[in-house]
Amino acid sequence: MSERTRAGADLGPLPPVEVGAESCSAEFRADELLLRAGRPAARVTVLADRAVSAGVGVRPGAAFLERAAADGLPVVRRTSGGSGVLHEPGDLAWSLVLPRAHAAVGAGFVRGYARLGAGVVRFLGRRGLAASWTPPPNLSPDCCVLSGRGEVLSVDARIVGGAAQHLSAVALLHQGMVSTTVDRPRVARLFGIADPSAVARLVGLDDLGVRDPPERLARELADALEAGFSPNAR
Repeated sequence: MSERTRAGADLGPLPPVEVGAESCSAEFRADELLLRAGRPAARVTVLADRAVSAGVGVRPGAAFLERAAADGLPVVRRTSGGSGVLHEPGDLAWSLVLPRAHAAVGAGFVRGYARLGAGVVRFLGRRGLAASWTPPPNLSPDCCVLSGRGEVLSVDARIVGGAAQHLSAVALLHQGMVSTTVDRPRVARLFGIADPSAVARLVGLDDLGVRDPPERLARELADALEAGFSPNAR
């Protein structure tokens, strides 16, 4: 029996996945509150604004944070790890909160991107895109999905999303994003990336031929996340 199936069998389906639209700051604040509560929860949010999020370990004087301030971009601090992410309006943010005892967490949760992010792979697969969680390319220490930490969501060696984690005393927050659009020149400026081939690795769903309204995509992603915690998921 797979780890995914064991997770569904041990705790049963997740509560209904919440779907909504809000700012980046409201999205990450809501995730923090769910983590504090420690109960099983899942959310998919259509982001309403352009903002930069920074992982908990990013120092205040990081160059990309100074560039963001100079460009008038709001900066949101995450409690999860990783470095910087440029979020665009319409991007999809998704998150899972699971008690530490949940079988889907386990001792190897830091390497559990494929297990915890299986629903996102399923979502893209239903759209005819063969996605997987892969090692990051280690091309930029400041741009989270181009760094050398964790894993990234890839389609044909192009990066369409990523995820980060925060383990508290009671639960795990696994939060991720799927890009709908990518402003590559802005990413290059923000993170000081001189090599155009590096930012060329980044794609949005629109680049992959998926151009439906974000609200519809968010509902599809929520359905795929729920299926991932069902013992009979397909």
